[in-house]
Formats: sequence, structure tokens, C-alpha cells
Amino acid sequence: MEETLKDILIVFGRIITILPLLLFITIFMGKRAIGELPIFDFLIIITLGAVVGADIADPSIQHIPTAFTIVVIGLLQRLVANWKISNHKIGKLLTFEPTIVVQDGILLKQNIKSIRYSIDNILQMLREKDVFDISDVKTAIIEANGSLSVLRREQKQFLEDMGIKRSIPSISYPLILDGKIYHNVLQYFDLDEKWLKQQLSQQGILSSQHVFFAAINENHKLHISLKDDTQIKIPPIYN
Repeated sequence: MEETLKDILIVFGRIITILPLLLFITIFMGKRAIGELPIFDFLIIITLGAVVGADIADPSIQHIPTAFTIVVIGLLQRLVANWKISNHKIGKLLTFEPTIVVQDGILLKQNIKSIRYSIDNILQMLREKDVFDISDVKTAIIEANGSLSVLRREQKQFLEDMGIKRSIPSISYPLILDGKIYHNVLQYFDLDEKWLKQQLSQQGILSSQHVFFAAINENHKLHISLKDDTQIKIPPIYN
């Protein structure tokens, strides 16, 4: 009982001493480490959490070396952050480059798969940006921290800025995902696969297997992204 009470007091003492130090080091590392969490800063935060958690939970761990470790980790993060600012090549090695996933309303299959995202991931992130029709998107970029940035088409953005509502429906429904047809969407619009094949044929598409993504709006207009579309001109974007 006495030993347990002693351990509790040790843990309490470590909490009230280590957390202020951790707060100071976090502020010292800067807003970037908390707000954006690029890959290196994410690893730093994980390491700090492991070090502090072990120190608080295990009274047998030496307290002073833990405090020293926290200070060294904070200094290392600050040093690397300065390197990344002064040398772009070092920055590229320590973080991800932004990746364009939508260009001119077209989902870019190779770019999406290269960052191990799915179509569903991209569509969800677009909806979170209040984009329910991919044809409204000029450019969409997955940033280095995993967030999505969206540039809407000029006409769409202009109308929204002016407070003008479009007469054209601003929502579309996924109809084909990676070659797979969603027949329940066709049924919702009282359409069938024959109609879909005719629409694809009119655009020179022989089979739904060539389609990476297709969406349909309430006017029965199809918006299609092909699996192998080499005609899309992708602008170069870097950190």
C-alpha cells in the first residue's frame, strides 16, 4: 500500500512537471507542427506522445532523461523546419508533394491511385467542401497534409459570389465506379443499361470497363472520367 501510494505521488509529480515542459516545447516548435501536421511533424508528435506517456505511466523510468529527450526532440523539429524553409530539396525529402486528383472535372486515376486514395475518398472530401457535382471543379488537390483544396470553375464561382442560384441541378450521382455500373442509380432515374450503352457509344466509349468514374445529374447528363485519358493537361504544382 505504501509502495502504491509512493508510485501515485511520483506519477502526479511527473504530470505537473512534464506537461508544462511539453506545452512549452510545442509552442516553441511553432504553429505549423500542430495545424498542418506534415509527415515529419506527425512523427515528432507521435514520438513526443510515446516518450511522455511512458514517463508518466512507469515510475521506474528516469524522469530527468525524459525531460532532456523532450527538449532534444523539440530542438530537432525546429532545426529540420528551418532546413525545409531554406532548402527545397530537403523539404521534398521530408514531406509529400501535393497531388492533383481532379482537373477540369475529370478524376485522374493514376494520381489518385498513386497516393492510395479511392474514388469514394475523393467524393467524400469534395462533399465536405460543398461540391456535389464534380463537373463544377476546375482543379482539386490533395495537399501534403492529406487535406483537399478545391478551385471551382470560374462561372460557378462567379455565380456563387454574386448570390445567383443556377437553374441547372448542382448535384450528380455516381453511376459507374472503376467500370462497375450501379443499376440502382439507373432505376432511380427510370433508365436502363441499354440507355447507358447508347450514351457511352455517343461519346466513343465502347464499354463501361473503360470508365473510371461516371456521374449523372437530374437532367440525365453524364459526366465521365476515363481510366486512360492521356489528353488531360495537368498543371505542375509543388509545395
